Amino acid sequence: MTVVGESTGTFMLGKELDILMAERARLLKVAGAAAQFVALMESRALPQSVATEAELLAETVNALSEDTLRDALASITRAK
Repeated sequence: MTVVGESTGTFMLGKELDILMAERARLLKVAGAAAQFVALMESRALPQSVATEAELLAETVNALSEDTLRDALASITRAK
């Protein structure tokens, strides 16, 4: 009976890992798009009503590790 329980547990752990990896991929795309937006935005041209949120977005993107930021930008790069 232990073998069945271990097989079920291993299967469930694998499924959870698949879910987490898919979520990471989606979050990397969001982070990549945000990083690209921050890089291209002209902060002085933004309306004051969104300046605080834009600043928060920029600070959050800048707080990412270099590896994560590289992965995020790579996730939105389209093959040419």
